[in-house]
Amino acid sequence: MAERLKAALVGVGSMGRGHLDNYVKLLKEDDSDIEIVALCDVDEKKFTNYKADFNLGPVGEDGYDFDAFCLYTDLDEMLEKETLDMVTLALPTYLHAWGTIKCLNKGINVICEKPMATTYEDCLKMIEAAEKNGKLLMIGQCLRFATPYLTLKKYVDEKILGECVAAYFFRGGDTPLWSYQNWLLDRSRGGGALFDQHVHDVDAVNFIFGRPDRVSTAAKTLFEKSAYDTCSTNYYYDNSDRPINTQNDWTLSGPHFYQDFRVNFERGTIIRDKNGMTIYHKDGKVEPVELPPENPYYLETVYFAECIRKGCAPDRIPARDTAETVRIVLAEMASADAHGKIVNV
Repeated sequence: MAERLKAALVGVGSMGRGHLDNYVKLLKEDDSDIEIVALCDVDEKKFTNYKADFNLGPVGEDGYDFDAFCLYTDLDEMLEKETLDMVTLALPTYLHAWGTIKCLNKGINVICEKPMATTYEDCLKMIEAAEKNGKLLMIGQCLRFATPYLTLKKYVDEKILGECVAAYFFRGGDTPLWSYQNWLLDRSRGGGALFDQHVHDVDAVNFIFGRPDRVSTAAKTLFEKSAYDTCSTNYYYDNSDRPINTQNDWTLSGPHFYQDFRVNFERGTIIRDKNGMTIYHKDGKVEPVELPPENPYYLETVYFAECIRKGCAPDRIPARDTAETVRIVLAEMASADAHGKIVNV
């Protein structure tokens, strides 16, 4: 077996610990292609074991042996001292472009957490840095590795139940109060729910149906510095009049985290909710979809390593496509700022 790819994780907060769980799992797999060797975070507390509050469930439950990694509180120092093949970057959103470009300019392939950046211009700068340095860049829009969304795309593309008639996506839960210096609830640094959580369903729409031509967003801000903590968006296409809607709310009382979709076709309806995923046919047949016990974050990391080995672009999540997702979110924010006015993407 070839020598394992040397990896580092930059940002070891709640999201980062989710990635660290997967890297530790990969370390224990005999046939794994990846070895994590370094961690970087400005907050030294992150290099201790503590209970991480996270809306996707517990991370780091078994604790970490931090002595097994080289630990850094300065990204430049880590990049100077370590020889790396890939970096997973799980920094706050406003640092995505900064950290990604630094790593790419050092000749390191990068998986950057979603959203790609807070501006479309920064997205293009990240792509330019990857191309200039001949390195791979992939954004962690993990739904593109999740069976429900891949299955739905197949049904839309292949018209298995006929033409898609309408689509609705929802994502929400309680408010994320765990971020470092509360950056998630700061419009200038995190973009609020619109950028951080809602972006998953925006990317799903972009992935499955293509980039819309126009959007209209109704939204409300509940936290003073945030940017729309609950929202509803309609997507318009020049070549289609089917209703497509996404909703997001991270101020819910009760559910820690919840996501679903309901997509209607000429000959049936596909529903994904807390009970799983089911296809309801017009003729009365009910077809449950078996969902494997998968972790999309794990799958995206393994896929990215395969792309590095093969020297091929990560075409399952093209960086230019995820830049378009950011462009859609920015149009939604402009629409919300204008009280729901239809805005061109």
